[in-house]
Amino acid sequence: MINIILHGCNGRMGQAVASAAAADPTVRIVAGVDKFPDAKNNNFPVYHSLEECSENADVIIDFSMPAALPLILDYAKKQNIPVVIATTGFSNDELDLITKTSNSIPIFRSANMSLGVNVMMELAQNAASVLGNLFDIEIIEQHHNQKLDSPSGTAYALADAINEALLNSKAYVYGRHSKHEKRSKTEIGIHAVRGGTIPGEHTVLFAGNDEVLKITHTAFSRQIFALGALRACKFITAKPPGLYGMKDMLTQQAAVTNISSSNREALVTINHIPSDSNSIALIFQTLADHNINIDMISQSAPIDRKVNISFSLPRKDLQKAIMAVNDLQPLLPSISMSTNGQIVKLSVEGMGMEHQPGVAARIFTIMAEQNIDIKAITTSETKVSYIIDKQDEKRALEALMEAFEL
Repeated sequence: MINIILHGCNGRMGQAVASAAAADPTVRIVAGVDKFPDAKNNNFPVYHSLEECSENADVIIDFSMPAALPLILDYAKKQNIPVVIATTGFSNDELDLITKTSNSIPIFRSANMSLGVNVMMELAQNAASVLGNLFDIEIIEQHHNQKLDSPSGTAYALADAINEALLNSKAYVYGRHSKHEKRSKTEIGIHAVRGGTIPGEHTVLFAGNDEVLKITHTAFSRQIFALGALRACKFITAKPPGLYGMKDMLTQQAAVTNISSSNREALVTINHIPSDSNSIALIFQTLADHNINIDMISQSAPIDRKVNISFSLPRKDLQKAIMAVNDLQPLLPSISMSTNGQIVKLSVEGMGMEHQPGVAARIFTIMAEQNIDIKAITTSETKVSYIIDKQDEKRALEALMEAFEL
């Protein structure tokens, strides 16, 4: 059971969090804090300030106002408990204070607690990477008529994510009222709409020549933000001091999202290659000249100025590769070759692997428990690929799927 102090409990979002928590048996609101403590009928005690709270809590959720930030962080430091900050509209100085305090306690901060919005940020960032300066970028956000900050924190977060993909080359322009000039390629337009009871809608518009791409997220209720805040509580309670966000939580939950196998591969190892770059380049250029597509490549450390190189390739090209390497023998007389056409390439992938230590260790442990030898392995930030004997494919896949709950 996670015990929560809910700061800003009588506001619209505070009440949504209280409702969501009441339906979740793994969390409990033990106390609330609000500027108007008696404004709502809550099933937990509500105080005017954090200092009045005597209840023990595991985490604080803040859905209030930026002005409350210093007192919240000071209380959390004294009590040594994490904070989930869902408030928006902070100044640069307040953001600096959050960063500084995260050296002492775990802090989870997100401009938007919705899972969908954070996926939208990834999509917008990817689109910006592809479309670059060929498309004009505009962000339009819509919220209810009671929202105070404008543009929304989510609009800023979307702009920052897009700008990061474009090497921070864009300037932000807020509306274009009274402007009499052409739009510049170096800007991202950000626009705010306020009216009615709109919970929240954000659109990123990529406008090109004769085509427009729109990425839109629409919130139909505040419940999605409340559920996101509770997920953040569960994520951060066991974390060391540091500043965390939705991306950290999402990638941890999905460290490994895909496991695949290919049994159409062959493995070639060339031994005793002179370790100079010209000899290595000659080998790969010769393979390219024979129209052989190389996949996994691994190289040993030099010993006596010689290296071994292993690579995988389509099994149908194995004979061509053997001929190509044999053609190199007069130029590189020290080399020898071994091949294996009865192999399988397994790949374990997930965006969260970049932020989740221990994935490679689990793979090696699983293979060891199954008495499966790994013949070659390559890695990237989000993928581990390795070669095993074809006869071990079924056992390896079943063990991996069970271990990573896929």
